[in-house]
Amino acid sequence: MNFSNILISTLASITFSLFPLLANANLASDLNDGQHVLLMRHADAPGYGDPTGYQLDKCATQRNLGDYGKKQAVIIGDWLKSQGITSANVISSQWCRCMDTAKLLNKGPVQISPALGSFFDDMSLEKKQTKELEKLIQSKLNSNNKVPLILVTHHVNIQAYTGKVVNVGDMVLVKVNQNGQHLSHQIYPSP
Repeated sequence: MNFSNILISTLASITFSLFPLLANANLASDLNDGQHVLLMRHADAPGYGDPTGYQLDKCATQRNLGDYGKKQAVIIGDWLKSQGITSANVISSQWCRCMDTAKLLNKGPVQISPALGSFFDDMSLEKKQTKELEKLIQSKLNSNNKVPLILVTHHVNIQAYTGKVVNVGDMVLVKVNQNGQHLSHQIYPSP
């Protein structure tokens, strides 16, 4: 092998080893620019929908995180830390599986917002709920745009806002306009 081949091989190796660091830096810097928000679907909660007669103020009546979902939320929090996100403005849907996911991320106090609540049981609320989500994003980014904003919500909310279906624990980095409306996005699968 001649010197130029060794040099090319070495540069390629360095580039490939640095690429994850560059990608990681982008998530943290994007979340600090005041134009991005990270939407996350709650971690694994076995089942489908919520039981008939569930109550938002009684977790025992809802579909909740299982052991795997609790571990998954902690792993996601650790992954976010490895991306440079050690603290964030974390806001959750009022459903217990979302609140528990948000707390287990370990990124700071968790606020609750009905704007992140599921409309799975009444799909006619999709447009109204999505407008409320846009207002929440606009308000939070305009008031404190240098702190990462992480919103823990449900698949129907993320799909209505971005047009993408995501799995449990998946995250969507969304670039927004000044009105909190979706411009573009990048999906980060659950680690």
